[in-house]
Amino acid sequence: MPTPSSRRPSSPGRSRPALRVVRSAAAPRATRDDAAASTATQRIVESITAAIAERRLMPGTKLAEQKLADIFRVSRTLVRQALNQLSRDRLVHLQPSRGASVAAPSVAEARQVFEARQLIEGAMVRQLARAITTAQIAELRMHLNAERAAIGRVDISGRTRLLADFHVVLARMLGNEVLAQLLSDLLTRSSLIALMYQSTHSAEASFEEHVAIVDALERHDARDAVRLTQRHLHSVEHNLRLDPRRPDLALVLKNP
Repeated sequence: MPTPSSRRPSSPGRSRPALRVVRSAAAPRATRDDAAASTATQRIVESITAAIAERRLMPGTKLAEQKLADIFRVSRTLVRQALNQLSRDRLVHLQPSRGASVAAPSVAEARQVFEARQLIEGAMVRQLARAITTAQIAELRMHLNAERAAIGRVDISGRTRLLADFHVVLARMLGNEVLAQLLSDLLTRSSLIALMYQSTHSAEASFEEHVAIVDALERHDARDAVRLTQRHLHSVEHNLRLDPRRPDLALVLKNP
């Protein structure tokens, strides 16, 4: 039977104590730790990718986990995660018990990369030529000025990055980030290939070919833009030493 006190209604002026939600402190901390680890891993990936794209890391270069951990001041676990991501991007080669090294593309892979670029970039400039704006042409002209300046001051890493970025800038002008990222990955692999096979295509030649492509885009001449882009890529590939001459052993080993 209820007591009188239990039947007593609440006093109109009395407020009930507010409910407090007790949250676990572990969850936010874990989230912050995960975000920090992800950021650190991405920093390693971006640093190695940039070094490859700017031709500061040669094919076959050993990437020791502990050395990288010391350089970036992170754990080997995070380094391993970064190397696994770079391996998926075909920029790093992982071998059991032998560790990681910068990838060394084969001749077949080199040809396939340029074939993919021909297909992608040809379609890209065809579409862009029909829709490019005056403001976008001005942006491309500014990029060409930066290329010219880097070539003039013999800024090798700067000009390498700018010459590659030209193609990504074109892709972004279509508003397609997936295309831009795909092309960026192919360009980084192209840099590896150029290092591996000692490209003789000069920065000056690439710059002049870029100028011709922009001129065609400004005229909204899709056919000429595609032709010039394909000729540019063919020239870059042609100047790779993908078919090295086999030496005549009798001449090479002839006693003086």
